[in-house]
Amino acid sequence: MQNPKNDLFLRACRRQKVERTPIWLMRQAGRYMKEYRQLREIAGSFKNYYKNVDLAVKASILPYTLLGVDAIIIFSDILTPLESIGMKFDFKEGEGPVFENPIKGKEDIQNLKEFNPEDVYFVGEIIKGVNQAISREIPVIGFAGAPFTIAAYMIEGRGSKDFKKTKSFMYNNKEDFKILLDKIADMTIKYLSFQIESGADAVQIFDSWAGHLSPKDYKEFALPSVKKVIENLKHYNKPIIHFTKGVCGFMDFILESNADVYSIDWMIDIKKAKDLIYPKASVQGNLDPMVLYADKDVIKKEAEYIIKSWGEDTGHIFNLGHGLMPDMDASKVKFLVDTVKEISVRRQ
Repeated sequence: MQNPKNDLFLRACRRQKVERTPIWLMRQAGRYMKEYRQLREIAGSFKNYYKNVDLAVKASILPYTLLGVDAIIIFSDILTPLESIGMKFDFKEGEGPVFENPIKGKEDIQNLKEFNPEDVYFVGEIIKGVNQAISREIPVIGFAGAPFTIAAYMIEGRGSKDFKKTKSFMYNNKEDFKILLDKIADMTIKYLSFQIESGADAVQIFDSWAGHLSPKDYKEFALPSVKKVIENLKHYNKPIIHFTKGVCGFMDFILESNADVYSIDWMIDIKKAKDLIYPKASVQGNLDPMVLYADKDVIKKEAEYIIKSWGEDTGHIFNLGHGLMPDMDASKVKFLVDTVKEISVRRQ
């Protein structure tokens, strides 16, 4: 497959020379866009939305056509591959994902089926469809949830604020929990391999809940499984992004995952992140999404701080520290993208 015409994002991932800082945004195709909501209405349900190739392709490319971002992350969900291994869930309005058969013990783990990429064929078709729809103008990013975050959903049976069930299982059934993480890691390797082979230029691993672990528990439980995933994808020679929310206190542990890019939240200063990570890997982030509720002059000021703090070196991809919110103003999101493009042009 030919390289994308605008490869700023890929060059920054590899710490190669760039003319300006590339930008894309987590949850960039979302409910804050009226066009996204119109497609969602046609789908009828969220699961139908991300399984419908035509609608998912259209949703995926909205940030490219409306915002002008430098990379497209496919429209899907981190729970997508779980039906293939026997987990039953649906999305309930106002509640998010709810599982019919959460993991309660060793037998549930043993009964998990082996992941089959054919069960998520539509994900591959979405990637191919996006590449075709945009004529390879910009790179396409695939993604998956990290094993700990996925395990937390499987055990809790839904989202959680304290992860009591997950941590109780982890502490009381340590070996079984590690077996579960290993099974999820194997699933994730196959799932992301399928996405890369379908045409993804890069992949991002989301560990949204690992920040609820202590440094010791993160190193023992979450890190080995995500490290296994990354090690088994390296031969593709595609950038691998590792995003872990709320873990600025143990960035040194996270670097052991050997990712190509570390996506950071807003709870660590970009200067400190650069000192810790660069030039071993690139850095993605790290504007607090809540800044987008502020006036445009504030948005510009905060974006300027991140750009100037990083400096002239390549290896930085501008992004948020987490995803866009449904009630955000789309015009402000577009303003952020335009502003980053304008103020980050490298001096020649």
